[in-house]
Amino acid sequence: MIYQVVTTLSSDEVIRRAKRFFAERVPMQAAFPEKEGPTYVVLRGQGGEEIAIAALPAANGTRVRASTLLFDQPLDRFLATLPAVEDGAA
Repeated sequence: MIYQVVTTLSSDEVIRRAKRFFAERVPMQAAFPEKEGPTYVVLRGQGGEEIAIAALPAANGTRVRASTLLFDQPLDRFLATLPAVEDGAA
C-alpha cells in the first residue's frame, strides 16, 4: 500500500524519525535501514519485508510518500506522528 502525507518537518528530520521509530517503537515488527540517501530510506524487517520512505520538499512543507506490503499498521502509526501542514498553510 502507498501512503502520502505533507508535514512541516524537513526531509532530514523525517528520515531520522523513521529510522528511530521502526528500530525502537515497534519491537515485534522492527525494521532497520538497508539503503538510504538524503531524501529516502529503505528499511528491512521481519521476513525480509521492506518499508520505503521518501521525503521531498514541497511548496507547503515536505511531502512524504511511503510504501510497504507487510508493515501497514506501523507505517500508518509513524506517519500519524508527523506534524501535518494545516489546510491553506503556505
